[in-house]
Amino acid sequence: MTYIIAEPCIGVKDRACVDVCPVECIYDGEDQLYIKPEECIDCAACEPECPVTAIFEESAVPEQWKAFIPKNYDYFVQHPDAPVAQRKNA
Repeated sequence: MTYIIAEPCIGVKDRACVDVCPVECIYDGEDQLYIKPEECIDCAACEPECPVTAIFEESAVPEQWKAFIPKNYDYFVQHPDAPVAQRKNA
């Protein structure tokens, strides 16, 4: 199971989640951040750090944001060279 970043992240990209991710599996998209499923270790460190409550365990994504599950997976198919998000406290 992986974590999914949903609609509240669009236009925000706060990066508090990036600062706590121990495996650097959060990537910078044009409109939002994305979690790479193959790299996520399901540690849940990112979820409570999100100031806009945009991060959910895949099985717990609210119904209104279920479309973000395939959007997250498809992002890495369409952008295999996506940049890893930079920490805001770097």
